[in-house]
Amino acid sequence: QVQLVESGGGLVQAGGSLRLSCAASGRTFSSYAMAWFRQAPGKERELVAAISWIVRNTHYAGSVKGRFTISRDNAKNTVYLQMNNLKPEDTAVYYCNAKKMISDYWGQGTQVTVSS
Repeated sequence: QVQLVESGGGLVQAGGSLRLSCAASGRTFSSYAMAWFRQAPGKERELVAAISWIVRNTHYAGSVKGRFTISRDNAKNTVYLQMNNLKPEDTAVYYCNAKKMISDYWGQGTQVTVSS
C-alpha cells in the first residue's frame, strides 16, 4: 500500500513558477513509476509528466515540454514537479500517481490556479 500526499499548489500569475511535491509512504517507493496528472474543470484527467523508477526516464505532455520538470528523490520518498512559465491553461487540480504492475495509487490532488 502506498499513500500519496501532494503539496505546493496555489495561485500564481502567468509567467510565474510553482513547485509541487508528492510525499509517498511505504518502503518500496523507489520501485514505482511516478507521474503527475491534471484535471481542469469539464475536462478529462491528462498525463502531465512521468518518471520511471530505475533509470529515471522522463516523459512530458507536449503542452508542458520545456516548461515543466519532473524529478524524484527516492531517499526522501518524494517526487517533484517544477513548473515554470505558467499559463492560464495550466489551471487544474494536479494529482500524483504511483504505479507498479497492477498497483495504481493516487493522491488527493492540489489546486493550481494561474491568473492572466
